[in-house]
Order: sequence, then C-alpha cells, then structure tokens
Amino acid sequence: MRHGNTMTKSDSKSPSIQDALLEILARPGAKTLSAPEIAHAMLRDGDWHTLLTPIRNAAIALAKDGRLVIYRKGKPADPDDFRGVYRLGLPRHD
Repeated sequence: MRHGNTMTKSDSKSPSIQDALLEILARPGAKTLSAPEIAHAMLRDGDWHTLLTPIRNAAIALAKDGRLVIYRKGKPADPDDFRGVYRLGLPRHD
C-alpha cells in the first residue's frame, strides 16, 4: 500500500481493496500474482490471511467488469465458477 499505510479487514467491494489490487498488478514486472502475493503487498506486517477472501471477492467483481483476469492453470477462468489455486492479472491489450 502507498506511504506505509496498511489495509484493514473491510468490505470486499470496498474501492480501496479493488484500487490496491489493480495498483499492485500494474507495478513493473507484475505479470500475474497469487492472492497471497497480493495480500503480502497490501499488508506487510500483520495477519495478511484476513485479506484473502476480500481479495478474491474484489477480483471477481473486477473480472466481471473486465478490469482484471482470473487465471486457473494458466488459462482465463470464469469469475462465477473457479476453484483452487488461481492467479490474477491485468487484461492484455495485444
């Protein structure tokens, strides 16, 4: 998070979680990231595990809006129907 701020547990539809998620994915070198990698980036100190569900929910909302892609086994996944290990990335504009 910017300026040393830490995120707290909050509503998954909170613009702050969505904005932070998109900001982290837009960083140079960040192709796709797992939810734990994003949680560590958002909350360096403390219990980052509390962010996993809000990150998933924010990712689903962003994917439905076309602002993010959820990958499962290297392929785009349906935001309404995916399980297990997943990665998140920004849509490619090739």
